[in-house]
Amino acid sequence: MSGPFLAGVIAGYGVAVPVGAIAVLIAGLTARTSLRVGAAAGLGAATADGVYALVAVLGGAALAGSVAPIAMPLRWVAAAVLVLLAVHTARSALRKRTGEAATVTTTPGAAYLGVLGLTMLNPATVVYFAALVLGRGGAGGGVWFVLGAFLASASWQLLVAGGGSLVGRVLTGERGRLVTALVSSAVIAILAVGLVV
Repeated sequence: MSGPFLAGVIAGYGVAVPVGAIAVLIAGLTARTSLRVGAAAGLGAATADGVYALVAVLGGAALAGSVAPIAMPLRWVAAAVLVLLAVHTARSALRKRTGEAATVTTTPGAAYLGVLGLTMLNPATVVYFAALVLGRGGAGGGVWFVLGAFLASASWQLLVAGGGSLVGRVLTGERGRLVTALVSSAVIAILAVGLVV
């Protein structure tokens, strides 16, 4: 149990820790809304990582081969969704600044499902987990590996959400929220372009 679980924990942190568009999205969303919404978004990302770890354990080599031909179109879809999120975030922040209509409130459920769906668009994650499973001679460790990967990813995503909450509390003024929304939007857009360049 401990060997496969530890391997899953290491794999989960390996895929979750690098700061990418999802981490920026979670931190920015938390800063602009609440810790509940950010934590739900983080758990959406962790769920996607857990699903991909499970897929890798159950048949990663076969799936990695079948995903490879559509990896680039999936990256384009993910990049387009991220750019739309960046534009929406910036536009909402600017509307609020100029006194236009209030922004739409995001619920924890919507944040969870949105980030889950967006994270599932990253086929590199299943390839990563499949490579790890294959590197262990196909002995992925089953449910313990998957559980370790999910818990590691969840703990990291919740830390990111907590950081976003702290930033949100420190920058409570109108100008601070505007700046964090615009910086978040810019970083997400840059990372989206990086997916396809």
